[in-house]
Amino acid sequence: MSDWTIDWPLYAPALAPWRPTVEAEIEATRQAVARLVPPPRLTVEVRLEPIKVIPELGMVGYSHGPDRFSLSLAPRNPNFEPAVAQGALHRQIAHEVHHCLRFAGPGYGRTLGEALVSEGLAGHFVHRLYATPPELWERALPEDVALGHLPDDAVLSATGHDHAGWFFGAGGRHPRWLGYTLGYVLVGRWLARMGTVDGPTLINVPARDVIAAARHAA
Repeated sequence: MSDWTIDWPLYAPALAPWRPTVEAEIEATRQAVARLVPPPRLTVEVRLEPIKVIPELGMVGYSHGPDRFSLSLAPRNPNFEPAVAQGALHRQIAHEVHHCLRFAGPGYGRTLGEALVSEGLAGHFVHRLYATPPELWERALPEDVALGHLPDDAVLSATGHDHAGWFFGAGGRHPRWLGYTLGYVLVGRWLARMGTVDGPTLINVPARDVIAAARHAA
């Protein structure tokens, strides 16, 4: 794994039985990414995190910038082992790799519209690599219901949006995972108009282009 480095915690016995699997999944993801775009140099930080994960999976990824992301795992979560068996681990890795790649280009974004598009692109990047259906958070609402929450351009382009509210349902103002589902829908509509795009476009397309195409398709 010449261009990807894995940082393991110094002491995490609960992760030890999973180390070969995690390392194999990371390498398999690197190879899958390489078939679409050149893999960036990355450090993957593996963390033992029993609580702050997606409960339905027992894991979660988080990108820290263009060259590093963390992979938090909760092996004692009863959903963890089934999720690994169903491919959730390599999909989480691929999702975060896309974020790292986009960080190296236009960036994740500071506005709601940019965040929606970045998450939607990451979801469709995973779909391109593995031909898998949308994740739970990418289909939390029917498409028409998600689009009904799409705000106007002034709200989409403003900074300081409530990210936790839009994406996780914090505060109860928005449904859980609305942002992920809406982003996946917007990018899907953009792709429906564009057809098959190459890997660099799927990473670097400006958010405004995706939103404009999606509005037109609507």
